[in-house]
Amino acid sequence: MITLTRPLAASALTLTLALAAPAGVHAQARAEAPIALRIDAGKPGAKIDRNIFGQFAEHLGTGIYGGVWVGKDSPIPNTRGIRKDVVEALRAIKAPNVRWPGGCFADEYHWRHGIGPAENRRKTINSNWGGSVEPNTFGTDEFMDFVEQIGSEAYISVNVGSGTVAEAAEWIEYMTADPATTAGKERVANGRTEPYKVKYLGIGNESWSCGGAMRAEYYTDEMKRYARFVRNYNPKQTGAEAMQRIAVGPNQGDTAYTEAVMAAQKGHDWAWNIEGLSLHSYTTGGWPPSYSSTSFDETAYAKLVHETLGMDGLITKHSAIMDKYDPEKKVPLAVDEWGVWLAPLPNTNPGFLAQQNTLRDGIIAALNINIFARHADRVRVANIAQMVNVLQAMILTDNDKMVLTPTYHVFKMYVPFQDATLIPVSFDAGTYVQGDIKLPRVDAVAARDTQGKLWLAVTNLDPTRPASVLADVAGARATSARGQVLTAPRVDALNTFAAPNAVMPKPYAAKARAKGLNLDIPAKSIVVVQLEP
Repeated sequence: MITLTRPLAASALTLTLALAAPAGVHAQARAEAPIALRIDAGKPGAKIDRNIFGQFAEHLGTGIYGGVWVGKDSPIPNTRGIRKDVVEALRAIKAPNVRWPGGCFADEYHWRHGIGPAENRRKTINSNWGGSVEPNTFGTDEFMDFVEQIGSEAYISVNVGSGTVAEAAEWIEYMTADPATTAGKERVANGRTEPYKVKYLGIGNESWSCGGAMRAEYYTDEMKRYARFVRNYNPKQTGAEAMQRIAVGPNQGDTAYTEAVMAAQKGHDWAWNIEGLSLHSYTTGGWPPSYSSTSFDETAYAKLVHETLGMDGLITKHSAIMDKYDPEKKVPLAVDEWGVWLAPLPNTNPGFLAQQNTLRDGIIAALNINIFARHADRVRVANIAQMVNVLQAMILTDNDKMVLTPTYHVFKMYVPFQDATLIPVSFDAGTYVQGDIKLPRVDAVAARDTQGKLWLAVTNLDPTRPASVLADVAGARATSARGQVLTAPRVDALNTFAAPNAVMPKPYAAKARAKGLNLDIPAKSIVVVQLEP
């Protein structure tokens, strides 16, 4: 287990003055005793489901139009209207699933507006996000084409708020029915013969708020109807491949939905069931979000990191309730909206939720992933918000330009953790203090990948002091480590279209000493390494 001990002196440095530690501070850090870290390689834990690295693509701002879809006639290189550069980038991080079409947008989305010839599709107003015109040129068939291009799976969120059970049932039928049926023939007429695969079905979105402001008991009754009648007809989706139905769950710490949905699930009969419960929680610094994504001091950094670490307590809280009804942990917790939600960039439509992405956000992403991994027995799906151009995005685009963010690079560094086996790690995390905020100085998680290789990820939360880690590996031999480190001179460093490589992973190597494997972890950094025998 992680233990937090001995507070250290608070740093008087601020990010606006100097985010790289002065020489004296570095010398002090080098003089400190190394952080002792133990990896119990002989005590494997739960599987880290690759689906915790899922993505979220809502019809919001330029997340879809410009970010994924440019149209078949665009001069921007595309395949059937979908950006080639974005597809290539998402394939590189092995994005396991994409949640679509929302978000709040999902509960006002009527799928028939987005099928058939583009010129015949109904243009609507996106009343949730900026009042922009929604042309519906990116609809069901375009989305399914997109997930197949990136080698991913579809997580479809159906309209419970303003739709009907019949509408949702017909939508999944359109996607999955045999070509000989009326629904299948309609899909064939629109260019797709074989049934699509729908891995996850989201039964509504935030039904406690923008999805209908429903009481938990009312939602639970609606959920049962959708779970019963919205069927998947794809003959290849049976057994372990069957579609998983994910119910709306809690808003952060509110437990009403957790209790109601799990109580209902425990009492389900042959006619219906659910296979997941969602949780939404963002790092915001307060509501409405007012923290800048580009200009912040060390106190603002520490506050957001502190809030992020609260994800562990949230998962623990809701998992305990789920355990009452589902002690065998058959129903996963799907954290299908998470990430940093900050103030919109100046001179942008505030409804488009456009923000930049700094090294700080990469550190926050790594901390969340570590938390999900430590709760791998219950958390088996997660979706960062969002994939392109919105909130804590993987990718930023501007016409034909594309930038990969620090968060993207973290996801790529963690690819070996997809479907890996969690390995216990214990260490003295130390303390990073900023004002009245106390945080662990480092965080770490280890796993054995699907090829049997042992991996370690260490994040140094302290923006000014490096850390020395001395790793003892029990149950395996480790003479060296090789991988990557992500850091920058400043924790507010970011990639722009003019300087797209300001924050990039660099090669990292370490060797064993007499007492163990020694890793020097730079300040404000994420290190991911394979331990080599």
